[in-house]
Amino acid sequence: MTVSPLPFPAAPVSGDAPRREALTVFVRGLKVEAGIGVHAHEQGRLQTLVIDVTLELGPMPVERLADTINYETVASAARAIVAEGHVGLVETFAERLAVACLDDGRVRRCTVRIEKPGALEAAAAAGCELVLAR
Repeated sequence: MTVSPLPFPAAPVSGDAPRREALTVFVRGLKVEAGIGVHAHEQGRLQTLVIDVTLELGPMPVERLADTINYETVASAARAIVAEGHVGLVETFAERLAVACLDDGRVRRCTVRIEKPGALEAAAAAGCELVLAR
């Protein structure tokens, strides 16, 4: 059996150039050791958090680092929350991180997902996902 190659799609007839609709910047799998938890056995010790952050920006051209969000800014914000001391809830940590990310006016929407491996026996992780938007 011979398979004919598919033709390339026709070029747009209207001549309209593609337009930017959005830019998404993300950090996945950022690990931090944090004082976190409300239970007595969680006080005075560090636990691993695995953090994913997705930032939705406006449709802007990006030619240099100053035109976008530096990934390190997200990591630094997470580390700053850790440095502030013990946080009771993963949800509280997520909200603080999302608010810090929204400090940059270019960010329209921020999704923070935090996993706390080992928090629930027989589960790979437990955690939360929070979305804040302007």
